[in-house]
Amino acid sequence: MKVRYFPGCTLKTKAKDLDRYARLCAEELGVTLEEIENWQCCGGVFTTATDEIATKLSSVRALMDARDHDAPLVTVCSACHNVIKQTNHAMQNDADFAKHVNLYLGKDGQYYGEAKAIHYLELLRDVIGFDTIRGKVKNPLAGKKIAAYYGCLLLRPSQTMQMDDPENPTVMEDLIRALGGEPVVYAQRNECCGGYAVLEDAAIAKKNSGKVMTDAASHGADMIVTACPLCRYNLEKNGTGEIPVVYLTELLAEALGVKEDAHDAQ
Repeated sequence: MKVRYFPGCTLKTKAKDLDRYARLCAEELGVTLEEIENWQCCGGVFTTATDEIATKLSSVRALMDARDHDAPLVTVCSACHNVIKQTNHAMQNDADFAKHVNLYLGKDGQYYGEAKAIHYLELLRDVIGFDTIRGKVKNPLAGKKIAAYYGCLLLRPSQTMQMDDPENPTVMEDLIRALGGEPVVYAQRNECCGGYAVLEDAAIAKKNSGKVMTDAASHGADMIVTACPLCRYNLEKNGTGEIPVVYLTELLAEALGVKEDAHDAQ
């Protein structure tokens, strides 16, 4: 099976492991992530101003590519997914917004939300299936207590993202179980790490990230797993440092037996 893939800027720089292991694990599970040619930055954040069109055109073009290839558009980065999913929702439900976007596109074509945008976690859960993944596990994560950290961009706004229950999500915990690990449920798992607020007030990120790390550790977690490069950065830089933070694709790669050691990865 082939799907269209939008990696995003951070996965080409600071979050290479999130990208590398997403590709390796997908191949191991029978899915090829076909990277879109000449993609551009998603915009980094979905601006709610209805007259802000230009920053959303990259997402629209990526969605058009998926539609034209008759395949879903897959993202791994929580921020990229949030922007693309919200843009697609706007194209489907806001006729005035769609009209102005299509005026910008001009000869490049027209788009009205025909593509399906899914996160890598949805690919694992809804397309491949956790039972299939469980059957592919070579190195079960037995004995490991793993705290899933969703953050805010993956789940909200809930009516648009429609991935999971924003207050009581289960998709990452179900994946952890499929890999043989023990999920740790804790209060701060879907609270904001401080994210973009760090640009205005670094103390907010330190406070929020510290709460997440302390809460996970107090519930016995051996590690935290996330899909968001910004979340991982904030948790590692501003958190308490009690437990390691890893990408969900690294965890998956370890369980599937495709994780490269430091020497091989160079």
